[in-house]
Amino acid sequence: MHDIRAIRDDPAAFDAALTRRPGEAPVSGSLLALDEARRAKILAAETAQAEQNTASKEVGAAKARGDEAEFERLRALVGEKKAEIARLQDEAKAEDARLHDALMALPNLPLPDVPEGDSEDDNVELHRWGTPRDFDFPPKEHYEIEAATHGLDFETAAKLSGSRFVMLTGAIARLHRALAQFMLDTHIGENGLAEVNAPVLVREEMMLGTGQLPKFGEDSYQTREGWWLIPTSEVTLTNIVAGHILDESYLPRRYTAHSLCFRSEAGSAGKDTAGMLRQHQFEKVEMVSVVHPENGRAELDRMTRCAEGILEKLGLPYRTLVLCTGDMGFGARRTHDIEVWLPGQDKYREISSVSLCGAFQARRMNARFRPEGGGKPDFVHTLNGSGLAVGRCLIAVLENGQQADGSVDLPEVLAPWLGGARRIDANGALA
Repeated sequence: MHDIRAIRDDPAAFDAALTRRPGEAPVSGSLLALDEARRAKILAAETAQAEQNTASKEVGAAKARGDEAEFERLRALVGEKKAEIARLQDEAKAEDARLHDALMALPNLPLPDVPEGDSEDDNVELHRWGTPRDFDFPPKEHYEIEAATHGLDFETAAKLSGSRFVMLTGAIARLHRALAQFMLDTHIGENGLAEVNAPVLVREEMMLGTGQLPKFGEDSYQTREGWWLIPTSEVTLTNIVAGHILDESYLPRRYTAHSLCFRSEAGSAGKDTAGMLRQHQFEKVEMVSVVHPENGRAELDRMTRCAEGILEKLGLPYRTLVLCTGDMGFGARRTHDIEVWLPGQDKYREISSVSLCGAFQARRMNARFRPEGGGKPDFVHTLNGSGLAVGRCLIAVLENGQQADGSVDLPEVLAPWLGGARRIDANGALA
């Protein structure tokens, strides 16, 4: 959410930044008109209140001196002003709601160093790590690898839940669990994040706070009771500080959580229908940071390295991109996407997205900090990122480790979480 005071101070700069996003038009004029109408109603209500107060004081004086006509006139005036104040306050609240809704519907402003572009084709590669393996046989996609077919049950999942679900069994289920535990333990032990186990059902205001609502409600699921299923634990982790005024010494706060995530995949019909790349239910290890405004950009780079480090430990080639203005998410000011190499598809595919949101979410959540040297509380800055998407990491491990005989060699770093096993044989058993 944006600060209307900043828009008042420099409307041209606001419009210039907003319109760097494709499809966005200048809106400062309409926003300031709503703001002016709201402020005019507030001023009128305050003026009427002052007039009512004056008349109220004069009522008693008129009564005391026996001026019945003046007494009745002033008493009627007090009643009129009371009704006028109530009307103006209601009108001011209505104007405030319109302004609030208009601001809530606007995306975040990209940082000046974000490249401009219309789509993912305009994203800019920052660097690559690792060399894709040369295969002496045609590499398969994950759901075709013999070792994996024993543990990927799409048929039963479809019977239970429909399309875009999978049931993991045996060695594949254990490998999936091992990946999540490895990620969590790395983030906690090496990257300094605090583990959180949070609900996956949240109130509507939590989804509003992180920007999933009101604009993107169709992308998530809501229960009959009004709870929302989280699309990512960014929602729960970021909202830990909602409504709080933190001491500056409390910052930074760095959280991680392994959770189920739920997405309707609205608008993705026909995309990635084979295998488990795009699911309605999946698991992710999330990272969230709450920092001082001065430290947001550096924290983005730190979080990106945390996610990259997981892939490096697993020996999975990847590339890191900075997203252009046309591909960046609604709440982000700058986003780094990490794409892992999938030999079965012969391409890099997204496995992590790390975003700096600035004060955008904090304003929606009213999350602030109190400067140590005194002064007015200011909004914290928030960041979020995948560290990593567990299912997609499973896909990458299977595809990059596949062998000609149908077995899969596993990253050695996972052995402690797999009882020492280093491969899945062609029959689907850990070995």
